[in-house]
Amino acid sequence: MWLRKHLNCSLLTVENLIARQHSSLAAGARSQFQKMKAVPRRLLVKLIQERMQEEDCVSQGWILDGIPETREQALMIQTLGITPRHVILLSAPDTVLIERNMGKRIDPQTGEIYHTTFDWPPESEIQNRLIVPTGISEPETAQKLLEYHRNIIRVLPSYPRVLKVISADQPCVDVFYQALTYVQTKHRSNAPFTPRVLLCGPVGSGKSLQAALLAQKYSLVNVCCGQLLTEAVADESRYGEVIRPYFEKEMTVPDSVIANVLSQRLSKQDCVQKGWVLHGFPRDRDQAHLLHSLGHQPNRVFFLNVPLDSVIERLTLRRTDPVTGERYHLLYKPPPTMEIQARLRQNPKDAEERVKLKMSLFYRSSAELEEFYKQAITLNGDQDPYTVFEYIESGLIHPLPSEVL
Repeated sequence: MWLRKHLNCSLLTVENLIARQHSSLAAGARSQFQKMKAVPRRLLVKLIQERMQEEDCVSQGWILDGIPETREQALMIQTLGITPRHVILLSAPDTVLIERNMGKRIDPQTGEIYHTTFDWPPESEIQNRLIVPTGISEPETAQKLLEYHRNIIRVLPSYPRVLKVISADQPCVDVFYQALTYVQTKHRSNAPFTPRVLLCGPVGSGKSLQAALLAQKYSLVNVCCGQLLTEAVADESRYGEVIRPYFEKEMTVPDSVIANVLSQRLSKQDCVQKGWVLHGFPRDRDQAHLLHSLGHQPNRVFFLNVPLDSVIERLTLRRTDPVTGERYHLLYKPPPTMEIQARLRQNPKDAEERVKLKMSLFYRSSAELEEFYKQAITLNGDQDPYTVFEYIESGLIHPLPSEVL
């Protein structure tokens, strides 16, 4: 809580995500939580994505508290391109945690949480009405800690370069200042040179996931063209005011505007010092020339090649449960019951005709784009994403070509 107030950013927890009143996803999550005492992981990740697209998160930043709880959640979050710059693990002996948890008390009138040892209210009136919350007995707490330890050892490898462990078995003020000092540091890139990576590929080829993995491992700046335009509108910047009418009318933003927004971002100190991974632009030779003319030349370019049939299979078979927000795939993750299957809906953008049109537009201009980036590496994107990442990583750390693009 102190960290959020000091950094003036948004705090995201399971509780406040499902409590949002103007979100149909949150309403479905509340229903699931009442029945199962948990939120399905895909629905939770969808809630996170929806919340992070709101103006305060885009412009001021965010803190995820207690999320992800499992490796599956961590991978889903990374797949969406959500990569925290700092990850903090608060660690303390189980005996200390059990003692702290058993001392919790709740004021039923205000919802405030107190502690019998560390934060006891001075007012006798409040003392007399405090109650013991459910689920904090020693056996229950020990069981929760056992499950936590099983999961956390699988979550931490997802954040190898940005993780810091801080002992929570010390005064709160000391924990806060150690955490604050860490989140105010800027990571150096772990790559052997300053990478400027461009990922090209059709819709559904996995560019966002690969960009997130590269940014995570090598501390690169993840520059998603679409997200950058959204942030410009949210910030009400000079370019944002130009872009807004195109967004409102669902029209294509002019190349010159996109290029200027990109140039402004790629010229910032973090991109210059740490390097960047760009995806979503350029999509054709003219855009590539425009980017080059502004002085931003990638020194690594990867084309993710995925057959039309595979992209259609990946995208057109995706379905969403409108009741829970849970996402399914009719082939890879079919719904568990006929009742759920009957109510599934398809996003209009996943319709086969629209997917084929996007694929056609990409491959119509991809030959010229590959000709422009002559030293680009073409990879088979139709395989396990972590196998694809290994190939990209191999191309990234290979010695620089004699002629830098």
